[in-house]
Amino acid sequence: MAAVFNVVQVERVPGPWDVSSSSSSSSGSSSRTTVRLGLPSKGRMAEGTLNLLKECHLSVCKPNPRQYVADITELQNLEVWFQRESDVVRKMLAGDIDLGIVGYDVVAEHGQDNEDLVVVHDQLGFGECHLGLGIPKYGIFENVSSVSDLAAMPQWTSSRPLRIVTGFTYLASRLLKAKGLEHIQLSTADGALEAAPAMGTADAILDLVSSGTTLRENNLKEIEGGTLIKSQGVLVASKRALLKRKGALDVTREMLERLEAHLRAKSQFLLTGNMRGESQEHVAELVLRHTRLSGLQGPTISPVYSLPDAGDGVKVQYYAVAICVHKRQLYDAVNELRKICGSGVLVSPLTYIFDEEPPRWRQLLATLQE
Repeated sequence: MAAVFNVVQVERVPGPWDVSSSSSSSSGSSSRTTVRLGLPSKGRMAEGTLNLLKECHLSVCKPNPRQYVADITELQNLEVWFQRESDVVRKMLAGDIDLGIVGYDVVAEHGQDNEDLVVVHDQLGFGECHLGLGIPKYGIFENVSSVSDLAAMPQWTSSRPLRIVTGFTYLASRLLKAKGLEHIQLSTADGALEAAPAMGTADAILDLVSSGTTLRENNLKEIEGGTLIKSQGVLVASKRALLKRKGALDVTREMLERLEAHLRAKSQFLLTGNMRGESQEHVAELVLRHTRLSGLQGPTISPVYSLPDAGDGVKVQYYAVAICVHKRQLYDAVNELRKICGSGVLVSPLTYIFDEEPPRWRQLLATLQE
């Protein structure tokens, strides 16, 4: 039996490059000389976005908190537009915005697999959550622990489908049938979805879940196989804008480079310590053979210049060892350096670790050539 969906599908807004677009809209967007970046206007995604950009030394300058337009001093020819996340995606499709930072769930739901949207960076490290099914812990659902159990319940028929309330009707209609749920009716609601099963207006909900606390506090539970997608903040761009908007590709590259280098550096510390040794080669051998410390490519060894010994005349040669270590290995790394005569170990946080060329940049260029 085919699934039953009670959903109003949102039509795609035509972009300025679409043949069907009006000439006035196309002319206005095509003649724009600035690159536009859309950012979330409020909520935890807005806070996470601004924090990340600040950590990357990209300061969003908004003179008035009520203004929706700002700029980033470090990036030339760029306007920042604060919008609802869904509007960032819609306006990107319409050609009014070129780049955006939003949750992947928003791209998947409102982008509706449009080929013009390109995810430039898929793991910005904030806003982690997943889109999952929530069902009551009680009643007929008490012993239901998986999607398979839910799909096998005899209660759901074409005349009495499983009623699911969600704000993600596009993803639900695409993905739930693949989970084995044949008889489904989708409906939408503005907020407080968790109350719907208790009120009797729905049997289950499909919503974003981070910690799961809200579900538990409303006597709901997640079930095995009930996760449709995982989400976090992503940098997304319009493929057409990158190809046609002057400066868009350059802005995208700098943002990607800064984001990639900073996120890589967040998990690393720079250790610098002094070691006694006969030569740089001798110290390098001690580090590489007698520790698990290899750094990015290997340790950096350099001579330490000290004053002549004023006592017995015996000069001890020191060398400085600099190496990057993961945060989880920090204390072990310090101990390993001390075991091979390391002393005065300094620990410094890192802001950036730049690659020769970020892999995501190569992936983006390949996508633009398709």
